[in-house]
Amino acid sequence: MSGTGAAMEGVVTRASRGGIWGWMFFDWAQQPFHTLVVTFVFAPYFAAAVAPDAARGQELWGLATGIGGLMIAFSSPVLGAIADASGPRKPWVFCFSVIGVAACTGLWFAVPGMETLWPILVLVALAVFGMEFAAVFNNAMMPALVPRAELGRLSGSAWGLGYLGGLASLVLVLGFMAASPDSGRTLLGFEPVFGLDAETREGDRAAGPFTALWYIVFVLPMFLFTPDQPRRSMAGSVRKGLQQLGTTLRRLPSERSYFSFLASSMLYRDALNALYAFGGIYAAGVLGLSIVQIGLFGILANLTGALGAWVGGRMDQTYGPKLVVSISILTLSLCCLLVISTTRGEVLFVPLDTADSQLPVTLFFIAGAFIGAAGGAIQAASRTLLVDQAPRAQVAEAFGLYALSGKATTFIGPLSVAAATAYFSSGAFSPEDAQRLGVTPILVLFILGLVLLPFVRSNQKVVAA
Repeated sequence: MSGTGAAMEGVVTRASRGGIWGWMFFDWAQQPFHTLVVTFVFAPYFAAAVAPDAARGQELWGLATGIGGLMIAFSSPVLGAIADASGPRKPWVFCFSVIGVAACTGLWFAVPGMETLWPILVLVALAVFGMEFAAVFNNAMMPALVPRAELGRLSGSAWGLGYLGGLASLVLVLGFMAASPDSGRTLLGFEPVFGLDAETREGDRAAGPFTALWYIVFVLPMFLFTPDQPRRSMAGSVRKGLQQLGTTLRRLPSERSYFSFLASSMLYRDALNALYAFGGIYAAGVLGLSIVQIGLFGILANLTGALGAWVGGRMDQTYGPKLVVSISILTLSLCCLLVISTTRGEVLFVPLDTADSQLPVTLFFIAGAFIGAAGGAIQAASRTLLVDQAPRAQVAEAFGLYALSGKATTFIGPLSVAAATAYFSSGAFSPEDAQRLGVTPILVLFILGLVLLPFVRSNQKVVAA
């Protein structure tokens, strides 16, 4: 392993340039999973062509991603505490990467109209489990790379690079692989590469294996160049890690800032993840957008996401992460309200005079641009705000608790959307209205997360002074 400057416990040092860039490239490697699989290609394809109908597809997708979140919620703090006790993070990243890569590859077998859906739902849950867990331990490496005063800029730059990776992968899939079943042509007007069949949606299904291959290639710089924590004796590391976790959990309710941050981030990150997970499905079912239109929406959201993460990182370094998180939640709440109140025939719940108006689609794209920017900023700033809450020696445990706080409601968010969609589908509502009303829990989660944020401290001003 190369890259000098690995931080000894409690000592702030600077990693080599290659080590820092290697760590940042993890976000570039992983973002296509969220862009291609969770949001803009595979998820809407699953709802539109694999599931019996869009509302049922939204319900099943919420179930699968919710179960994946549950698996992370139960295990991440324990494994994070054990990782702190044993030292290196890379072996953990590798193990969970294998799970995520294998599950993404298996999504190729989600053929249109298939009768038995549970194998695909299991693969989706495992993909969420593996990819998200790998990120937990990659995040835990961040505080050892640069001094605290530079963490906001580092986190924001990494998220921005990740969004550019998502954008590049989306352009490749939509431009050369995923074709319209009607025209047989991709977004750029080409026939699909590798002889991918448009009628059986092989281009959309290939998003899973493509994501796996992309991840394998671009995660390598992190493994090769980024410094890791020194290995400690494994003897007693499990017992030591569990003891430390127990101490932290007993002490946590008395630490108002740490506890409030975990609770707040649990709510607003779950809302954001649910918004990403159901955005493409919502656009297909309520607004009738095609996969190509959803892809263009994804390109816009990734461009603004990269810009938002970059700007947010610099705001974080100047004003602290708490302000960035607060502004982002307000922006996301307003955008969510706009999306929920807009259909093909309504804007802000007001009926339109003409049924073929393009105003709803235009507003949806505008909302998507702001969602991308605010989402990039809030995710980058949240990583640095967490560092202010936990001792350096317990950073993997902290990111494990951070994953728990996010995943504890990551299953509640999708499952509540699934439950709300099922409830309204069984009533006197049309499938379109059932989908629209089914995503209202997302807005509630954003608001609850904002209410808890004033109790959270940020040390940026103290450190930078």
